[in-house]
Amino acid sequence: MDLDPISSNGDSYRVVFENARVRVLEYEDAPGHRTTPHRHPDSVMVTLSSFRRRLSTGGREVDVELPAGAARWLSAQEHAGENIGTTPTHTVFVELKQGDAAAPSGSLGPY
Repeated sequence: MDLDPISSNGDSYRVVFENARVRVLEYEDAPGHRTTPHRHPDSVMVTLSSFRRRLSTGGREVDVELPAGAARWLSAQEHAGENIGTTPTHTVFVELKQGDAAAPSGSLGPY
């Protein structure tokens, strides 16, 4: 199963920049939208809108609410997500290519 978000969830993710060191993804969805499982390497996420999401991995669920303009470090992880709020989700992920490691089992990152 291909867990690259561009392949698994191409309706919501698009590549906006890529070079040998980073890949920058833009993510957009609407309330009620769900993603299938996918994986991110170590990344920086910048929120362009305020949103509420439910992230699921390894039988665990975590609800997160983030304001617009937040920048967060995300350790490598695999998850599925759902927009559980009333606003669209709009974020940018700066994925690091050097030191890319497999996501630890059950990791949901420091939201």
